[in-house]
Amino acid sequence: MSFLQNIHHSIFSAIERIAGDWFLPTLARFAFATVLAGYFWQSAITKLGEGFFGFLNPSTGAYISILGEETLVAYDFDTANVPFFYDLIVYAGTWAEFILPALIIVGLFTRIAALGMVGFVAVQTFVDLTVHKVGAETIGAWFDRDSASAIMDQRTLWFVLLSILIVKGAGALSLDRLLAGKPS
Repeated sequence: MSFLQNIHHSIFSAIERIAGDWFLPTLARFAFATVLAGYFWQSAITKLGEGFFGFLNPSTGAYISILGEETLVAYDFDTANVPFFYDLIVYAGTWAEFILPALIIVGLFTRIAALGMVGFVAVQTFVDLTVHKVGAETIGAWFDRDSASAIMDQRTLWFVLLSILIVKGAGALSLDRLLAGKPS
């Protein structure tokens, strides 16, 4: 038995040495870029107003997506009537969907950006459950042998991915490392 333990230890010690501090954060950022960044950017694009400066004037759809249709009904669907606090929420949500994924991809302020994304996804989930009132099939459940639910399954994996970046940072191949003056 100790022969098998020695082989196991030798193989996985070598893997740990090779992977070092660069592998998991780099893999997490790559997975985020390939799987989630496009999702968030596409969502953010739908919230932009008309023209080049649309990011300064979110669309009515942005207000509906973030605050819910009932909120806009109270203001006759006129975003000019919406209180300033609601405007701040819509602007922050729209800009966060662009800025935070970009920071994670290039590895700049990665831990803060990943923490921001965790907060963003938590708020997104809260809005989905309370404002948009998504159904049980979208919410799903843990330990149900079906990994396709958008809330419990997918977002749990998002949190795990972002947690790696919060704990480990961006890794060697990042602007964070470059700005810190550390060799990669």
